[in-house]
Amino acid sequence: MKPNASPKLDHKTRVLTDSPASPGRRDLIMKTAALGAGAAATFLANPAQAQTSRGIEGFKAPEIELDYWIDGDGKPAHFSVMESRGKWVFLKCFQDWCPGCHSSGFPTLQAFSKRFYGHPKVAIAAIQTVFEGHTSNTLEDVRKLQLRYDLPNVMGHDPGDPETHERPVTMQAYVTGGTPWLILINPEGYVVYNNFHVDSGKLIEYVAEQIESAKTVG
Repeated sequence: MKPNASPKLDHKTRVLTDSPASPGRRDLIMKTAALGAGAAATFLANPAQAQTSRGIEGFKAPEIELDYWIDGDGKPAHFSVMESRGKWVFLKCFQDWCPGCHSSGFPTLQAFSKRFYGHPKVAIAAIQTVFEGHTSNTLEDVRKLQLRYDLPNVMGHDPGDPETHERPVTMQAYVTGGTPWLILINPEGYVVYNNFHVDSGKLIEYVAEQIESAKTVG
């Protein structure tokens, strides 16, 4: 679900698409090269979504401080972006009543968790970022969804304020555009993807390649 208005940033997004090579795309590749391998990810499902005023690609990932985190067993847990430095961090933002979360968001999270959960170089978390339907997207739904999709990863609840309509802290920090939303952070702590839909197969392949490449370099 997309909010009615989206914040504007004064920087350009740094995301490549799957579209055929063109002068414009080659220029973008050259520009992203300076940001490191992570910024050259090519896993957008729709090339038309490559340009967006949302997200903070290329910038340091801020911490996310929530009061509610649970592990795969539904027990109180802890998650920290900062403490995950040195790992690839996969964050999936969702809302229970969001159709796109069920049709594509959770399947992507399932596939990524199946491949990387427990990997020493990957951290995975899902966060319910409630900016609408506060009585429908509840804290209790987080555990229900975890069980429904058999997710082993940490999950959190980030409610906005239904009275003031203030957005959840995750949405504010990462300038997300709604749900489902995916954030990928590289081991150096920079956001390399921050947008809607992805090709989960290409995303998984990309992260696997980056991990393997780091082994070779090291």
